[in-house]
This record gives sequence, C-alpha cells and structure tokens, in this order.
Amino acid sequence: MTPPSDPMHSEPLTLDTRLPRAERDQSLQEEEEGRATVELANIMTTASNPVSPGSSSPPLDQVGLQDFIPPTRPSSTPFPHADPRNATMRRATCPAEDLMDLDEPGHCQPSSGALPGPSQSVGVNLNHLPAEIHECILDHLFGFRISPASKSSIVRWGTALRHSRRRELSELSLVSSVWRILIQERLYRHIKLKATIESLRGSFSWFCQNPHLRCYVKHIEVWFPVFQPKYGPLAVSNTNVLPTVTADGLTNATYLLPGNNCSLEEAFYFVAETFPEVSVLTLEGGERKKAPKVRHWIREERGQLRAMPKVETIRTLICKGQWNLIRSLQDWEAIMSALPNLQEWHGSYSKPKSKSYLTMAEVLGQPMSLSTLNLCIEGDYRRELSFPHYFNKVRTKVHFCSTLAQAAALPSMEHFSYTGRVCKQFFIDLAHRLKDIRNPRLKSIDITVKNCCRNVAHWNESGSGITDMFFIKAFEALVLAGIRSLEKLTSVKYLRIRYVDLDSPVPPLNPYFQLRNGWASGVWSEVIVSELNRVRPSVRFEELSESFGEVGYSKDGRMVINPDFPRARALSLKLSNYRLLSGGISISHSV
Repeated sequence: MTPPSDPMHSEPLTLDTRLPRAERDQSLQEEEEGRATVELANIMTTASNPVSPGSSSPPLDQVGLQDFIPPTRPSSTPFPHADPRNATMRRATCPAEDLMDLDEPGHCQPSSGALPGPSQSVGVNLNHLPAEIHECILDHLFGFRISPASKSSIVRWGTALRHSRRRELSELSLVSSVWRILIQERLYRHIKLKATIESLRGSFSWFCQNPHLRCYVKHIEVWFPVFQPKYGPLAVSNTNVLPTVTADGLTNATYLLPGNNCSLEEAFYFVAETFPEVSVLTLEGGERKKAPKVRHWIREERGQLRAMPKVETIRTLICKGQWNLIRSLQDWEAIMSALPNLQEWHGSYSKPKSKSYLTMAEVLGQPMSLSTLNLCIEGDYRRELSFPHYFNKVRTKVHFCSTLAQAAALPSMEHFSYTGRVCKQFFIDLAHRLKDIRNPRLKSIDITVKNCCRNVAHWNESGSGITDMFFIKAFEALVLAGIRSLEKLTSVKYLRIRYVDLDSPVPPLNPYFQLRNGWASGVWSEVIVSELNRVRPSVRFEELSESFGEVGYSKDGRMVINPDFPRARALSLKLSNYRLLSGGISISHSV
C-alpha cells in the first residue's frame, strides 16, 4: 500500500538515508550551504528601518556571497579557533530511522574516511582548561589554602595541620603535567621535619636533588623529640620478663633522653639555606616530665658573642611547648635575633608553671615590633576550687596583668590574644598606656579567662565556675573595665572576653562578652549597658533577656532550671541570675 501523495512533497527526497555516510554528509553540506546563501541574502536586503522602509530590495540573483564579509572574532571570546561552517558533523550514534534495519550488513558503520586520523585533534583535554578550573578542583580535594600573609585575626597558626591524606592525593600528580605542578605546590606548602641531624641531612639532600620544590615550601614545622628509642638486647629480648615501667608510663629499657637532636642554630641555618620563600615557622619543643631544654647553639660556650643565622623571610613564628624553647630572657633574645622581620608570634605552653608566668613577664616587658601576639599559658579549660600553689608564687613576685598590658600597648600591635589568668587591671593599665597615642593600631582583643586574679580573705573564695559568685563578680569587673577602656581604645572594633569550662553542667551559661560589628552579646547588667551606651553609643545588645530559663522545683525540694538554650549559644546572660546557681541548683537537660 502506497502512502497518499502530498502536494508539498510530490518530488522525491533529495537525501537518501541509505547512502554511505560520506555521501550523505556531502549532500547535507551542499544543502545547508544553499539555504545559508538564501537566508544571508534576505538578511542583507532587509531595510535598515522597519518603520520607514528604504529602497526596494534587489533581486535575489543580484546578491552574491562575496558581498558579505564576516566580522572578525573578538579576542575576548573563550574559543581559541574559529568554527568552520563546512565542518563535518560526526554522530556517535545512529539516527532513529536507521534502527529499522538493524540486520542490514554494514549498518551504522562509518567509512574509513570519516574516522579521525592519528594526527587529527579530537577535542580539548584536561590541560586545556583554564587554570582557575584546576584550582577549584584541587581546592575541593585538598581544602582551601590560607595565605601566609593573611591579616585575618581568625587564622590560628598554632592549630594549622597538614592534609591527612597526603600520600593518597599525591598520586593525582600523575593525571597531567599541569596537575603535577599544582599538587606539588599543595603537598610541599606545609612540611614537618624531625629536629635531628639525620633528618636535616636527608631533607637537605632531597631538596638539592629536586631544587624546583624549594620555592613551594611556605610553612615548615620543626619538632624536637623528647624521647629516643634504645635498640638493645632488652628491646628485642625473647624472655618472659616484663620491662620496668616508670610513673611516666614509659619503659627505661626502651626509651631515654634524645642524644641526636639538632640545635636551633642548625635548624635556622637549614631553613635559611634551603627554603627561599618560607614565611611561617613552627618550633615544637615537646612535652614530658622533666623534659630537656632545646639546645640553642651547636657548642654551649659562655662568655662569647654569637649570632644566630638569620631567616629574613619568616613573618610568623609558632612555638608549641614553649617552656622547652624559652626559659629565660636570653633564650628569647637568641630566637628573635634570627627572625629580624617577625610580625606574628603564637606561643603556647603544654602545662602551667610558675616559671612560665615569670619568664613571660620578663619577656613581654621588652620592646618588640610585633603586629600580632597570641599567648596561651593555661589552656586546659577546667574550673578550679582555688588558686593553685604555683600561681600564689607568681603573685608574690609580679602582677602579670600589668606586664600583659605593656605588650598589648606596643605601637605596632594590631591583634592581641591571651589565654590564662587576668583581671581588670589589664584594661586599666592598657587604657592608661594608650591614652597619649594619637593613632593606635590595636584593632582586636581576645581574652580567654582561666581565672580572675583577686585578693581573697579565704582560700575557697578564689575558685572559678558558674556557681562561684566571687568569680562571677570578678568577671563582671573585668568586663566593665574592658568596656570603659574602649573610650581610649578608639581603634578597637572587636572585643571578646570569655570563660570556658569544659566540665560545666550547661556550657551555654559560661559567661562571656563580645563586641563585634557594632553589636554586643553575652553578660549584661544595668551598669554594663549604661557604660556601653556612654563609650560606644552606636553599639547595641542583640538581646536582653531577664532569665536563663524556666525555674521549677524537683521532688527533693531543690530548684531546677530548664534553660531556654540547651544547645544554642546564649546571646543574653544577666549577671544577677548567676546567684540562683550558687546554692546547688540542679540544671535539667530535658529541653
């Protein structure tokens, strides 16, 4: 049965789908060129103004293709090559109408002339992508990088870690030559070395054999071991006698004090000669009971003037286990002499000591050109029943808060952060020192309170925690002094004073005060609100709540508080409500 004839399609088809692919493509090309010529002629002969048409259009036979000059491609287009209109369009699959004759031999098999040769370019590959695309892909895998020269106060170099899957991701460098460079930049950006003679020699030999990797290193960690394994007959003995275990939890038969550690002089010389663009240096002194002090010099010769090798490119210094690195003013001066362009100093102690406070009191009184100081002397974040014995020894010799204010009042200081014991005297002395400075640079102050030093009549009045009203009153005085100091500290835009207790029954009730971006939150009272309105009229509290939550009574007659914010951070903590917590109140977590 023949289909009915259509006057619109009375003529036979001009394109036979049964023809070989090369002939079909050629016929398609000729037909498309003819249609493009007619359409182009119609466009060129159209009047320029549709409202008032111009002269009549010339006949179609008078218009030729040579009358049209195609515009040149602008240089801003992302395509490197022009798209030829007569390019052959290749299809990876057969057309729908060809599926009717699947059993026909030679069906859907392109001719050899249509296949691309080995010398022809099939398309763009991974290397042709823009550099920004490669960076985004690798940032997704490695994490976003922070510039060593970043001015953000949020950067915590003391907790900066290398990527945990460095070995697995290093295999991605085999993908392409472009990725090899980008991945090497990320892998060698932050390296960690053991501070032994053998480790430094091996690293120096490696970077001498691969000199192109030296400029990738921006952050280097040098950690000094405090134990050294002893490989002797006791360590490999097959006897059933157990080794002696000391109070430290270590065996005398296997470990002893290290004997092959390098000195700081050798470490600085290695860094200066090997890495020309390193800007962040981490020195980790380690921690153990009666840990050995890190040697500063190759030969300990007293009475002679010596100079440390200078590392001109270091801008940031992180000291972990600082007690093993700096135990006197001379130790600090030796380290600072090797870093003439130092701008940031992040120091932390593993365990609190009276000598740590006394040493830092002597160091912070020296002139420095730092812009950022981050000091953590006590970072255990636990409440205490009373002042420990070691801090009582510090109180009899120096008031550490006054020395701390001297360091924060340096002309070059911009960001100051401290974790330890502090009281209102810090802000009083800081405002007094900066009152005569015309343009102070101090922008942010971040204080984490271990306890507030104060005069007490009895030992049980010197504790800390949300149930100790003596501490709450001292904390209120500290916050009030900080707010009043803002009258002199006009450049300070960020102020945070917080108390952290990891053993708190309700962590959101830990007192804090924060001023940021023109808004205040945390503890408040009538005096605090009035003083804040006086010194910073534009600052407002985000919320002023009168209570902590719902107050009830348990079966045994004790008061129970169901906090309104069991998990979220509280924006408003009225100080007078802490009196309810001082009588042994139970705190419910049911909400």
